[in-house]
Amino acid sequence: MAGDPLYEGYHDHEWGVPEYDSRALWEKLVLDGFQAGLAWITILRKREAFRAAFDGFDPEKVARYGEIDRARLMADVGIVRSNAKIDAAINGARIYLDLRDKGEDLSDLLWGFTGGKPIQNDWERMTDGPAQTPVAVEMSKALKARGYKFVGPVIVYAFMQATGLVNDHLVSCPCHERVRALAR
Repeated sequence: MAGDPLYEGYHDHEWGVPEYDSRALWEKLVLDGFQAGLAWITILRKREAFRAAFDGFDPEKVARYGEIDRARLMADVGIVRSNAKIDAAINGARIYLDLRDKGEDLSDLLWGFTGGKPIQNDWERMTDGPAQTPVAVEMSKALKARGYKFVGPVIVYAFMQATGLVNDHLVSCPCHERVRALAR
């Protein structure tokens, strides 16, 4: 979306930057689930409304949502109104907390698929990168096995790209080397 300041700012400062915070990773996983079937810019433009509607993506609060909250979310024109996606977000908060209570950290789980550091790709053209990878397929299976929804391999790969589990900035992009240097 060259020329869109919101999208360009997201690309230049967020997309592909390695994220290790479990709560932030959960938020992005939820937002990527809401993106299913839509353009990312749609979600990006609604991100602040999502944050307001979902109590700042505080899993403790979202996990307690009931029918009144579901109805409130379905009436909120600032977000994507989908019963299935809203239910997935609420259930995802419960899964997040359940995993945490069992001693399983979401960040550790996700980064475990990449050996704890970003996968570094060296794509020259946008068409070089895949829509999914074997790692995304395995991560998708693991998330589904824990009960998460809207975590198919294509969504998971987009999530991996956005959260820096994989560096898919083109080699010609000024962000490529900067993001590579951020790897732990």
